[in-house]
Amino acid sequence: MAETDIVCISPIDGRELVRRPIMSEAAIDAALAAAREAQKSWRHVPVSERLARLDAFLNALLAMNQEVVPEIAQQMGRPVRYGGEFRGVEERARYMMGIAEKSLTPIPADDEKPGFRRMIKREPVGLVLVIAPWNYPYLTAINAIVPALAAGNAVLLKHASQTVLAGERFQAAMDKAGVPKGLFTNLHLSHDQTGRILGSGLVDHCNFTGSVSGGRSIERAAAGSFTSLGLELGGKDPAYVRADADIDHAIENLVDGAFFNSGQCCCGIERIYVHETHYDRFVEGAVDLVKGYVLGNPLDEATTLGPMAHKRFADLVRGQNAEAVAKGARAHIDAKKFAADTGGTAYLAPQVLTNVDHSMSVMRDESFGPTVGIMKVSGDEEAIRLMNDSPYGLSAAIWTSDVDAAEAIGDKLETGTVFMNRCDYLDPALAWTGVKDTGRGASLSRLAYESLTRPKSYHLRHTL
Repeated sequence: MAETDIVCISPIDGRELVRRPIMSEAAIDAALAAAREAQKSWRHVPVSERLARLDAFLNALLAMNQEVVPEIAQQMGRPVRYGGEFRGVEERARYMMGIAEKSLTPIPADDEKPGFRRMIKREPVGLVLVIAPWNYPYLTAINAIVPALAAGNAVLLKHASQTVLAGERFQAAMDKAGVPKGLFTNLHLSHDQTGRILGSGLVDHCNFTGSVSGGRSIERAAAGSFTSLGLELGGKDPAYVRADADIDHAIENLVDGAFFNSGQCCCGIERIYVHETHYDRFVEGAVDLVKGYVLGNPLDEATTLGPMAHKRFADLVRGQNAEAVAKGARAHIDAKKFAADTGGTAYLAPQVLTNVDHSMSVMRDESFGPTVGIMKVSGDEEAIRLMNDSPYGLSAAIWTSDVDAAEAIGDKLETGTVFMNRCDYLDPALAWTGVKDTGRGASLSRLAYESLTRPKSYHLRHTL
């Protein structure tokens, strides 16, 4: 049966929270035509004027924070005590706006030739389709929306059904800022409609954040259309605690990196390798911290761990934990101590697993939930081998007091980002990218502007 509505079921109580009808084909075609027409003018607007309009948009969006925080909790379960995403949204947006003029400035030829003017200009690709995920509905979308518009493109946003209200918030902020009509449009689309748009060749670039299977679907839909793609897909991000690490800091930071947002973080820590000299102390400290989490209604200020976004996500992690235990892993957390975890809802108790190995799904496949496996290692060589033993490569974190060692280890890791003594953070000055099944392309940093523009060379001879 064809989809007729976009429906968000709240993980808080399993009830329908939002329902929106999907767009008609005529409405989609009209939105595409309006975007193309608006972009024709927008691309010639000076960058400084584009940035002024984006500044107004950002201020309008930030002003919604008080309403957005509980909306996020209701849609995908993140506790209100953490205050939403807008601090990171502002940091990324303002950074990308701040480097826009320089990043889009024409590049002169490396050598001068008398009588010639030679340069490479960066031209907008045209229409950018942003397909945003539910886990960080504002942070992930802003990565593409702001630089795309700053570069002179039009943007079409298709948000996840679980966070459908986020897309509407973006549209409201754009409208309030006076962004030209049609330049930014929030679309309520089915999967089939999204595929039709990609296959039509009517958009020029697609930025997708989601699962590996979703990324493959995007590639198949766009095949032959010559639409460029930016794909951030799955992850199984590792951490390594070396013998020279500050162990207390490592425990605190890694527990937060593994369990914040109920583990539903693109670059959240999903597996930890600890040097044998620190292993027992690390496990003891991590278990003590995890036992202190409060699982419950995310609208309650006392809650530190909300439900997962959907019951099926929780069931997947339950299955991984059960499989690991059946194969000999030790589960350190008694789920019965977390009353909200009744086994049949999106509420899932956190879990710390030891005596794990890479034959277990929890150490091999993406969990995207509140569970982490911890393994003992003898040193750098073993840690590097295990960290690379994954089909994914988004980020990897190293805890050490030796910067040179961290860089040397990072050079051997198959990953997009290397962290030292921190994790689960996007620095907007650095490219956000992945390798292997984690995807292709880059967002943030000046490289984002290269993905959202195309080079156009000028070879102008002015003497004969």
